[in-house]
Amino acid sequence: MYRSETSIRVRYGETDQMAYVYYGNYAMYYEVARVESLRQLGVTYKELEASGIMMPVLENHSKFLGPARYDELLRIVTTIREKPGVKIKFDYEIFNEQNKLINQGETLLAFVDSKTGRPVRTPEMMTRVLGPFFSNEV
Repeated sequence: MYRSETSIRVRYGETDQMAYVYYGNYAMYYEVARVESLRQLGVTYKELEASGIMMPVLENHSKFLGPARYDELLRIVTTIREKPGVKIKFDYEIFNEQNKLINQGETLLAFVDSKTGRPVRTPEMMTRVLGPFFSNEV
């Protein structure tokens, strides 16, 4: 299992009339956390795309447990619980400044060859960096 943390400060434009983060912005928070999670492993989306791999989102789920508000510093814990294959699933937990869990989410992405548009196995660069986190799996 691989786990990382990212912080995001809520900007005014991300809030709605009730001064809460608009629900549609959570997908953007997931994306920021996912990209930074991979960057912490030493893999960037730019490198993946340059190698001919795209990662489209197949599913996006959110569960709202409490509001996030303007100017709060949110902590997003991103977890990859299963060794990726053709697909990779990211789980997210978002905590407010009081360390209260306010959102849970997950995204499911596929590895796709950018030339053919066909699904492919996990790129070698990701297998290499994620391997130590799943060394106990059969």
